[in-house]
Amino acid sequence: MKIILDGMGGDNAPASVVEGAILASKEIEHQILIIGKEELINKELKKYKYDENKILVADATEVISNDDAPVRAVRSKKDSSIVKGINMVKSGEGDVFISAGSTGALLAGGLFILGRIQGIDRPALACIYPIVGGNPSLLVDAGANADCKPNNLLEFGIMGNIYMEKVIGRTNPKVGLVNIGSEAAKGSTLTKAAYNLLEQSDMNFIGNVEAREVPKGACDVIVTDGFTGNVLLKLTEGMAWNILQVLKRKFTEGTKAKIGAALLLDKIKGLKKEFDYSEYGGAPILGVKGPIVKMHGSSSANAVKNTILKAIPYAEGKIVDIIQNSVLEIEEITLSEYDKF
Repeated sequence: MKIILDGMGGDNAPASVVEGAILASKEIEHQILIIGKEELINKELKKYKYDENKILVADATEVISNDDAPVRAVRSKKDSSIVKGINMVKSGEGDVFISAGSTGALLAGGLFILGRIQGIDRPALACIYPIVGGNPSLLVDAGANADCKPNNLLEFGIMGNIYMEKVIGRTNPKVGLVNIGSEAAKGSTLTKAAYNLLEQSDMNFIGNVEAREVPKGACDVIVTDGFTGNVLLKLTEGMAWNILQVLKRKFTEGTKAKIGAALLLDKIKGLKKEFDYSEYGGAPILGVKGPIVKMHGSSSANAVKNTILKAIPYAEGKIVDIIQNSVLEIEEITLSEYDKF
């Protein structure tokens, strides 16, 4: 297979992208094609020894930035790394497109170039959510859709369930709906209706999950609207960062603290690793007719490498086709629910 990698996306591009691609190429047999401003990418490649049969470069003269209006940029910047990369997936020249660039442009490109999977109303970002001391969960939606309808949350649950089973390898994952209480009658009009839809599915739906239970690993697939999901994700990232900073400060206050820190160094490094997003790779955009993976904007070379490694089973597992075949279940559930009115 051929992995298409956006060489111009993210805060640290193209340096971290190129380094991450080379690190990944040492662990896989697949080709990686880095697309972007050829001169800049080749300048970075000259710093390393690598297999030229496994790392290729394709030129793209334009760049879509986070300041660009996503829809307008996708339509006008035809020679950008994002537009050309997604087009390569559509034409079959590539099997998966990975980028740390503009989320809005990736979503717009996925919709306009690849199109939605028939029967899926809203594509969603599926982000790995770290669980301290346990296996990570999957948060869907992590920010693509601020406003949602009940059937959208059902779609997120079904797509997340498939990804967790087929890519992460979690058998019969537990699916939970983020809410302000665990009781079925709690929540907004949206969450109450979504609860009814999720309950009728054949997934392992465990009901409502309160936000305080999410970091404890209450469920494998965390279902919520994109607004709530993005707030939950960034709050967790902020809390994790602050906790690590407090620990760092406490362990450097005096000789005794420093001795204690030295004795616990391995444990502290392990805790930091569990919170580190770069260990988990990027977030797939589920619901479009082709594999697209969004990396964190500040992705390091390690994050790029891990995203490439985890994107392979996403593409090879034909997850897009599996989601397409599961759409019939969504339609049957939503129609039966609408019949009640």
